[in-house]
Amino acid sequence: MKALTVACPHCHARIPQAPGVELKSARCGACGEALFAGQPMLLSTAGFDAHTAEGGLPLLIDFWADWCGPCRSMAPVFESLAAEFEPHVRFAKVDTDAESALATYFRIQTVPTLSLIHHRREVARVSGVLFAGDLRRWIWSALSEAEETATAVS
Repeated sequence: MKALTVACPHCHARIPQAPGVELKSARCGACGEALFAGQPMLLSTAGFDAHTAEGGLPLLIDFWADWCGPCRSMAPVFESLAAEFEPHVRFAKVDTDAESALATYFRIQTVPTLSLIHHRREVARVSGVLFAGDLRRWIWSALSEAEETATAVS
């Protein structure tokens, strides 16, 4: 079993997790907050590196904008799936207007855009609105790609 380090969604400290520990109830050793709340975290440029580092969880980012109607319609679906997939996947939202450096880094041209990052690499991306069933299937497919990539690299 590989060692896992989980970044805190509150203070971005990287917290090593012992194999076999129940992650859903884990707390941050730095700030004491829950590592998983069953909802997407707001991701900023400042916290990006902590959540994409080697040995961490896959990170699913929803690039969105407040003015975007399709983003608003997909938001509740994304939030409900965060509760379903945690603690195996970290869900994050990036406001492309507030975090333009991240939007530029990822070359986001349309919102909503979803990007799955694992071990500092983007392994899958999709743009446009996905509803629950389609989003769930896309996540499972993207996680499968991430696992295949990780196995091929090792």
